[in-house]
This record gives sequence, C-alpha cells and structure tokens, in this order.
Amino acid sequence: MAAEAEEELAHAEVLELFQAALARLVQDPLLCDLPPQVGPGGGGPLTGLSPRPPAVVVVQNASVLELKKALRRHVQLRQARQGGVQHLSWKYIWRTYHLTYAGEKLADDRKKLREYGIRNRDEVSFVKKLRK
Repeated sequence: MAAEAEEELAHAEVLELFQAALARLVQDPLLCDLPPQVGPGGGGPLTGLSPRPPAVVVVQNASVLELKKALRRHVQLRQARQGGVQHLSWKYIWRTYHLTYAGEKLADDRKKLREYGIRNRDEVSFVKKLRK
C-alpha cells in the first residue's frame, strides 16, 4: 500500500511539472496564435480532452496543402484515440469535397491561407462537389 502512495505521488508530481511547463509554453510569443483551449486546464489538442472539436493548428504562412495535411493528421490522431475507422481514403475525400472559406473554394494547394483572407481562429468547411 505504501508503494501505491509513492506511485500516486510521483504521478501527481509529474502532472504538476507538465502543467507548469505547458503554462510556460503557451505564454511563448511564438505560440501566441494557438487557440485558447490549448492552455493548461483548457482541455485542447495538447491534452486530448477537448469538449468541442479542437482547432487544427498550422503556421501563420501555411499553404492550402499544409492545411489539408494538418486536417489529415488531426483526423487520423482523433480516430486512433477513439478507436474508430482506421483508414479513410483521402484521395476520395479531396475528389469529392472542396475546402471552402467564406464561400470561396480553396482550389490552389500552393496558395497561402492569408491570400484567401484566412486568419487565426477562422473556420473552413468541407462542401460536396457538384457532379458535372
């Protein structure tokens, strides 16, 4: 029983150290554009306890292709955590859906998000492509 108390104490200490380091990390000026739920206690993508769909984080000068890759990584991590479908055909998804922002298709993978007017905390949507 004494060994269990030591393990719990060690875990509590590690958790406390982690939360303190995370608090310092999200205060870093380079990370100021992270969504607010990332911080300690916020339950965001860094802790995996988000009560709402977490934001996908990309660098400020990211391209549409980089956003697509980040979406793919996010979905794969979420599926792995929840034990859902292990494989999606991303080729099919990009053939069937457009990524859009404010009604505009993000058609050029090389174009920067800021060229479409996308800023921090903006939302993009999947819209089904119409058949020709």
